[in-house]
Amino acid sequence: MYAVIKTGGKQYRVSAGDKLKVESLDAAEGADVQIDEVLMIGNGDDVTIGSPLISNASVSARVLEHGRGKKVNIVKFRRRKHHRKQMGHRQNYTELEITGINAG
Repeated sequence: MYAVIKTGGKQYRVSAGDKLKVESLDAAEGADVQIDEVLMIGNGDDVTIGSPLISNASVSARVLEHGRGKKVNIVKFRRRKHHRKQMGHRQNYTELEITGINAG
């Protein structure tokens, strides 16, 4: 059984036991969270597609850790103008472990 969920403006295909990194969530490490934005649930040939969401469906997950991703370097350079600008960015993330899918 798998589900397509939406969190942090992105969509993820998950099944029970998966570990994934999503945009930072406001939950403590070790806490259980419910994700209610379920777009699709599939179980073999039986597929349920929401319009846009499936009512009463949810995915339960456990927060494993919070962290920061790898650094992304941004370089802006204009030739012959004595202009060079460097910046860096590290995105916060939350690592989740999917514990179950509730079809509603």
